[in-house]
Amino acid sequence: MPRLLLPLILASGSPRRADILRQAGIPFEVVLPKTAEDSQEEGGRPWLGAKRNALRKARSVSRDRPGRIVVGADTMVVCGSEVLGKPGTRKEAVAMLEKLSGRDHIVITGIALSRWEDGQAEEETSYERTVVSFKQLGKSEIHAYVASGEPLDKAGGYGIQGKGACLVQGIRGCYFNVVGLPLYRLCDMLKRWDYDIPW
Repeated sequence: MPRLLLPLILASGSPRRADILRQAGIPFEVVLPKTAEDSQEEGGRPWLGAKRNALRKARSVSRDRPGRIVVGADTMVVCGSEVLGKPGTRKEAVAMLEKLSGRDHIVITGIALSRWEDGQAEEETSYERTVVSFKQLGKSEIHAYVASGEPLDKAGGYGIQGKGACLVQGIRGCYFNVVGLPLYRLCDMLKRWDYDIPW
């Protein structure tokens, strides 16, 4: 019989990450992290930055909740050698989508677990990588999508779980990673921490 464990703590305000955990039936509560994301480059290795940001988020919450497993995550979109964050304006969203049009890009999500107990932290980080292929986009299509408002709070300026799915020709790798939380990667990590996934 599975052990009854306290719900996970998700150190993220992302409704999409919460939806993924809810869909999988994993009990959790949300606590917003006390740290901002760091866009510092890691020598052409963006997965290191994604893991670092994920761990900073998890750490910022776990110290105040000893004994609890805290999950942090950070998603980056990489097009060529450029990391695309969340567009701050519609003009930035249009520029991002023009870069992604007709090309492959990479979505990387860093993921971290942190548990603070007896004055010491137990931590683990990992990341997932998915290749996303965009169809060739027309200007009117880009502007109509941006006008919907959906791109403005999403890395790379699109959401594959929403209207942005119409822009995606295909993916190679984990779909949930593109949404923002690679579920199978998280479950593998939790098993190593003796956390029983409810079935």
